[in-house]
Amino acid sequence: MWPKPVTLTGDHVILAPLSQDHAPALREASAAGDLHKLWYTSIPAPKDMEAEINRRLALQDAGSMLPFCVMTPDRKPVGMTTYMHIDADNRRVEIGSTWYRKAVQRGPLNTEAKRLLLSHAFDTLSCIAVEFRTRFMNQQSRRAIERLGAKLDGVLRSHQLGPRGSIRDTAVYSIIASEWPAVRANLTWHLEQPRQ
Repeated sequence: MWPKPVTLTGDHVILAPLSQDHAPALREASAAGDLHKLWYTSIPAPKDMEAEINRRLALQDAGSMLPFCVMTPDRKPVGMTTYMHIDADNRRVEIGSTWYRKAVQRGPLNTEAKRLLLSHAFDTLSCIAVEFRTRFMNQQSRRAIERLGAKLDGVLRSHQLGPRGSIRDTAVYSIIASEWPAVRANLTWHLEQPRQ
């Protein structure tokens, strides 16, 4: 299996291998702020959390996903993220299927989670590129990806069918290995800035 399950630990976040033990806290995290009702993203409803965890773990067993539970330093689950669309032959992963409870959004948790995931991908797994994809209309997600230092590769128009009959255009971003040192320095700088 490439990559293997691993726990990544920072000052603001812990990324641990996802399991059904996380389901009760993740149900509560999804319910806070009714995140599952947002039309432009796909966050599991509280009642669907066990099924979503099972889906992600099945993709892990198939070798196409490595799912993490996102936790605060006191080990409280507040969301999920993954390496997905894993391409071991070409040493590429996508970071995606990410969501966080509302209370931890717009803080250092996401910045550090992405730095941990990118560092593991480039420094440990020797990835040649890491990809990010989001709905073209999800401006919050696109701004967050761009703040990481990822570059827009393009937009896949009419790429997928979405909920309630919508059609999704997908914005595709990436960071390549040669860009990682500058991206790492930028993320470290952001984490060192005082938060308002």
